[in-house]
Amino acid sequence: MVLRSCCKFGPVSVLFRLGYVALLLLCVTHLRCARAENKTVVQKYAEFDVTYNDTVTSDNQTIYAFNHTVSRNKTEGVRVTVDVLSEGAESSPILFVVRQKQAVLSFQVPLILRGLYQRKYPYAHVGRTLCQPPTRTLSETQYFFVDVSTLSNLGTHYQLRISRVDSFTLHTDKKFSFTASPSQPQYFKYVFPDGVDTAIVKVNSEMTFPCSVMSIQDIQCPVYDLDNNVAFIGMYQTMTKTAAITVQRKDFPSNSFYVVVVVKTEDEACGGPLRFYPLRPDELIDAGNRSKTLDVVVSPAISSDVYVMGMLFCLGIFLSFYLLTFLVACVENKRSVDRFTVIYSKYIISYTPGVTPVSPYEYGSFGECLLFSLFPPVSERSLESVTGRSRQESLSSIEEDDYDTLADIDSDKNIVRTKKYLCVSDLARKDKRVLSKKYQIYFWNIATIGVFYALPVIQLVITYQTVVNVTGNQDICYYNFLCAHPLGNLSAFNNILSNLGYVMLGLLFLLIVLQRDIIHSRALDRNDLNALECGIPKHFGLFYAMGTALMMEGLLSACYHVCPNYTNFQFDTSFMYMIAGLCVLKLYQKRHPDINASAYTAYACLAAVIFFSVLGVVFGKGNMVFWIIFSVLHILATMLLSTQLYYMGRWRLDSGILRRIVYVIYTDCIRQCSGPMYIDRMVLLVMGNIVNWSLAAYGLLKTPNDFASYLLAIAICNLLLYFAFYIIMKLRSGERIQCMAMVCILFTAVVWGFALFFFFQGLSTWQKTPAESREHNRDCIVLSFFDDHDIWHFLSSIAMFGSFLVLLTMDDDLDDVQRDKIFVF
Repeated sequence: MVLRSCCKFGPVSVLFRLGYVALLLLCVTHLRCARAENKTVVQKYAEFDVTYNDTVTSDNQTIYAFNHTVSRNKTEGVRVTVDVLSEGAESSPILFVVRQKQAVLSFQVPLILRGLYQRKYPYAHVGRTLCQPPTRTLSETQYFFVDVSTLSNLGTHYQLRISRVDSFTLHTDKKFSFTASPSQPQYFKYVFPDGVDTAIVKVNSEMTFPCSVMSIQDIQCPVYDLDNNVAFIGMYQTMTKTAAITVQRKDFPSNSFYVVVVVKTEDEACGGPLRFYPLRPDELIDAGNRSKTLDVVVSPAISSDVYVMGMLFCLGIFLSFYLLTFLVACVENKRSVDRFTVIYSKYIISYTPGVTPVSPYEYGSFGECLLFSLFPPVSERSLESVTGRSRQESLSSIEEDDYDTLADIDSDKNIVRTKKYLCVSDLARKDKRVLSKKYQIYFWNIATIGVFYALPVIQLVITYQTVVNVTGNQDICYYNFLCAHPLGNLSAFNNILSNLGYVMLGLLFLLIVLQRDIIHSRALDRNDLNALECGIPKHFGLFYAMGTALMMEGLLSACYHVCPNYTNFQFDTSFMYMIAGLCVLKLYQKRHPDINASAYTAYACLAAVIFFSVLGVVFGKGNMVFWIIFSVLHILATMLLSTQLYYMGRWRLDSGILRRIVYVIYTDCIRQCSGPMYIDRMVLLVMGNIVNWSLAAYGLLKTPNDFASYLLAIAICNLLLYFAFYIIMKLRSGERIQCMAMVCILFTAVVWGFALFFFFQGLSTWQKTPAESREHNRDCIVLSFFDDHDIWHFLSSIAMFGSFLVLLTMDDDLDDVQRDKIFVF
């Protein structure tokens, strides 16, 4: 501007303007100096527990000087309480500055705290606890000053009181009650006693709201004790009625910490109602009475001996199953050896030259019983050599990879598979080597899926735990904080350890299946008649896949419990879907080995289920469009699967499907009323459709928040329905259930009952806010180390193992029955 003036008016005008600006600056400086000279500073020597009533304006400043004795062996809290008594102080608040030896605390009154959407809440009554600087001497006198000032020209009346907090230090196992509000936070000091390395801090209240925050901070100044800064340091969690944080001595060099309790200005973080949006941006909102009465208690956590006992208890439970299996295997093995010794002696007497006798010890020895098995005995007919016998082959016995290019091949399949009464021999005509390879793919695929799935999961949960440890935000993970025992960087080691059962029992099941597989392979190598033509065809690929899925469920459940929340709940459920699907496939494969789904089809369908599970977790909450789409797809999938099962795969989904449906309805329902050709299958499918349509209707009407559990309930209901149908039809067909299978069924049913009882205890739920979830937290119930959910892990892993044994042994009674006498249902 000066340069422009220079160009326009010349040097004289420029000098005149510069002189005018300098004169103005001189006048402003003189006025400021005059005001500063006129401002009065009053210093008063003040005392504790005395209420000072005074008035402050822009022309005066009051300084209160306090002194108190600080002892190294005794910690006393000092609390500042301020009230503003004048109306309209929000426009020109009073500034209070507390100057200490090693800290400065400043705040304005009325105190303005902000909520969501920049809502402003004024508080005229403020109480703050001063930070206590440490002292190295045994006792010393410390001074601090309270400066009171304002920019208001009008006098503002206030009250100031400094008092001692006698109960500033918390004592172990002693409950202390107090009251807090957004403008009057409270914090206390706790010192670890000798011999205590871990403590659990519990804060409780009978009031759900107002929402509050409990924080654990190191002994340092300043202490962050307001709603807008309590999350800056230390560990913290929101609370309604309950909060608990486990604190370890190693995290605090001073062997002590502060317990800070802050009441929030709003309740949204705890699931409370959302206040109205302010009509004007600067509008002040009356918060009302937000005082909350709470109590705090600090208790020693468990010792290292309890950790050791918990780990030994967990290992002992599941190693006992190894021991029990070993004993059963040895007893069964000895019976088999004794039986075959007698048979072998008879066989030697009737020995035919040119035929090599079979040693009974080829069926297993006492050394081999270390490989454990609940393997079935083999009858005398199995010792007969059937070399040279040509097995009658069907035109449908082609390899899985071949194409059906001849019309008679397809016709043969239609003739065989659409008979009114089918036997296992009708659906077990493909080459056993081809089917064995087909079902082994199940195992290799799930092993590959498990590796690729588990590695990023492990990396993600490690990141979650690191974030929790670094930020201190304990609202990220939904633990049972009343029974969350840390170990190293893990916050809830007990919830992770209890998943060991899935892994150990999954491995044990794999070893049992391996032993049966070895026994069966030896029988096939000898052309054993029972192995070739009797009993349910034995294909172990699905059993291997089930055992692997159980182990992966344990691993991924442990990963989920590193930091349980709604974003990673699919880690805990993905392989549950796998297990349910594999069990259904195994039940169907038992009597339909030739037409069971391939591994690629099965895993593609399971991948679709997991895909919808993710969509449901992310978009399903309260989204009616999603629920409509899912329910329609659920019903369509149920109808397509029903058609596939009813016609044994002998139907085509093409452009003529509607014409064929109309024709069937006309011929079977209108022209002449005839019942279904396959009554048993129709009963199963009608019941299945009723169950699935009911579940779809429930989901559409209720729209449950926990979509993953809803989807798992669908899978389990279908599995239980099919299993019950299988057992009923087995008994209806004149078959029997052997003693070992019956013991497994009864034992598994009882264990499942107890497991579900503990599952529904609901110690936490990510369907609610973290503060609301903590209302469900409970103390440990076993060895002061395991909670209800850990017992669920124990019992459910045992129940799953028992369920697998049921599937493995339930048809052992048919090992001596010709396949053309075993009915398909």
